[in-house]
Amino acid sequence: MSPDYVVELMKGLMAHIMMLATPLLLMGMTVGLMVSLFQAVTSLQEQTLTFVPKALAVSALLFFIMPWMVRTLMDYTKGIFEKIPSMVM
Repeated sequence: MSPDYVVELMKGLMAHIMMLATPLLLMGMTVGLMVSLFQAVTSLQEQTLTFVPKALAVSALLFFIMPWMVRTLMDYTKGIFEKIPSMVM
């Protein structure tokens, strides 16, 4: 297995990680921004107010996109297993 092949495998892995993590991170960032704006407007500085909405929003999004995430991971894993014979050379 050549170093170029390993670099391509790692680039594909990192691309899939980014693709799977991005929706969850964006949801957490969006909800966090809305909560912080709400806290700034109302001068309410409650610690649980920042955590609970983010946790609920990310959990709800995870519930809805889990089939897509599992399908994507299965396709990637199947592709890696199909490439194993060419890696052994």
